[in-house]
Amino acid sequence: MKIARHSKIIDLINQYDIETQEELAARLNAAGFQVTQATVSRDIRELKLMKIAKPDGGSKYTVMTAQDRQDSEKFIRVLKEAFLSMDLAQNVLIIKTSSGMANAAAAALDHINWSEVVGCIAGDDTIACFTKHTDDAILLMGKIRKIINVNE
Repeated sequence: MKIARHSKIIDLINQYDIETQEELAARLNAAGFQVTQATVSRDIRELKLMKIAKPDGGSKYTVMTAQDRQDSEKFIRVLKEAFLSMDLAQNVLIIKTSSGMANAAAAALDHINWSEVVGCIAGDDTIACFTKHTDDAILLMGKIRKIINVNE
């Protein structure tokens, strides 16, 4: 049953832009799989699904390939190595990096595809990471803290 459910999940996320676990659970239930949100959450972890930004806004689940995982790990490693500090200026997250590392860290932020990031501009040791709203910048700050294990 689990293998069939996992197969159906992959079919569904390839067919629809599924944004939430609740939406995925509803589509699975409609397809004849009786699941709870907890089961869907576990399936997402086991399948190593990730959310990516949609071109028109919002996000959706996608299957992460082995190359995607390697790239993601590389970008996270660049951020960890470059990061010194960050501060918030309304909807702009200012990130201080080691000298000469801002461009690489900004490229990493762009490639991670967080829905909160509108774009980044980098100098030698400073990144201005733009979001649409202050709330998005706060969420982004939390995500960065989580992946680089910083408790400022």
